[in-house]
Amino acid sequence: MTEIVFLVEDDLDGGYSAKALGESIFTQADNIETLRGMVRDAVHCHFPDEQQRPKIIRLHIVRDEVIAS
Repeated sequence: MTEIVFLVEDDLDGGYSAKALGESIFTQADNIETLRGMVRDAVHCHFPDEQQRPKIIRLHIVRDEVIAS
């Protein structure tokens, strides 16, 4: 695997949550900058062998916006 993709969404309690697509990796943080570090740490924990670890971590950030008509 050369790349892993995380779906990043606003968390209901504030902050952000990130879930890996195709892997059992999930993490949360109060802001995007902290989330980046948390995601990197989670990937390193999930793939302790550097040879098996994805080289690219992609964050797909999804944000819902409601506009009143």
